[in-house]
Amino acid sequence: MPALFQPLRLRSLELQHRGWVSPMCQYSCDPDDAPGVPNDWHLMHLGSFAAGGAALILTEAAAVNAEGRISPRDAGLYNSGQAEAWQRITSFVHRYGAAEAKIGVQLAHAGRKASTYWPFSGKRGSVPESDGGWTTVGPSPLAFEGYASPAAMGADQISGVVRDFADAAVRAVDAGFDTIEIHGAHGYLLHQFQSPLINTRTDAWGGDETGRNRLMLTVVDAVRAVIPESMPLLLRISASDWAEGGVDLAASVRLARQAAEHGVDLIDVSSGGAVAHQQIKAGPGYQTGFSAAIRKEAGVATGTVGLLTSAGQAEHAVATGQADGVLIARAALRDPHWWLRAAFELGHDLAWPPQYERAVPRRTF
Repeated sequence: MPALFQPLRLRSLELQHRGWVSPMCQYSCDPDDAPGVPNDWHLMHLGSFAAGGAALILTEAAAVNAEGRISPRDAGLYNSGQAEAWQRITSFVHRYGAAEAKIGVQLAHAGRKASTYWPFSGKRGSVPESDGGWTTVGPSPLAFEGYASPAAMGADQISGVVRDFADAAVRAVDAGFDTIEIHGAHGYLLHQFQSPLINTRTDAWGGDETGRNRLMLTVVDAVRAVIPESMPLLLRISASDWAEGGVDLAASVRLARQAAEHGVDLIDVSSGGAVAHQQIKAGPGYQTGFSAAIRKEAGVATGTVGLLTSAGQAEHAVATGQADGVLIARAALRDPHWWLRAAFELGHDLAWPPQYERAVPRRTF
């Protein structure tokens, strides 16, 4: 059996294989009539991956409060209406998944990168209040280039965000999600507190690495405390800020080791997003080295993502121990049945939905 299609167990969650869907924002909620509520687009988008053979599907970032949305069109999980809409999607994935698909929600807060225009709006930068935007918050009053300056968070606001993550996690469990991923990457709030390029605080939530990691680990503790012991908890991190003086791989290994001690079962390893002057050296599989180092040195399961487009690349990443799972993003948008095709290319028989069986490729030797 190809390494990519070997099963994986995380706590009590049984995944049929190691090919998963990376979180990808869709900016498709109705900001006026149903803010933060996933709709038919999300059902189609995520459901297509289930029918296409993905073993684990991670949703786009779901904000834990209204001000934590990246844009007015982003999804949320901060009220019962949003939870009910997500439950419709989890039920669909569980019913129609070709590989007994499981689904997890990515809980997030965008911090200083919130209240921005969605990519296909034709505009860039921060959305003004007159156009449905809001005042953003962050660890320090430092703006991301081109965005409005955030308000530095007080202690009560920080405690409130921790509660919001926990409350959203409870809703996620009730909505039928199989796992939860905390978004601590890409320059959003938890990563903002972690990065010395953004966090200039001198109180308990800043200063040295321990202080800067405090919010990330406090959120992990809060979420772990309210979800079932049997449910795995995932954490996405940016392994490198790709900028001098920022988070580097050594710091990420230390964070991953601590996160595992606090109850995280898998680190979803990405990179970048903290600052506009980052210098990313991108290429096919350019982040697998980060995943491999964290997996080995921190002793925790990892997932890898980033310019992994072919079955061969994904198989190599798992077979060589660079990651325990591969998260597919843009390649899945191009081909929502990526996993069915990958299985065929690697010589593995993955069950197709019965409605599609007439299209199963035939092997001729």
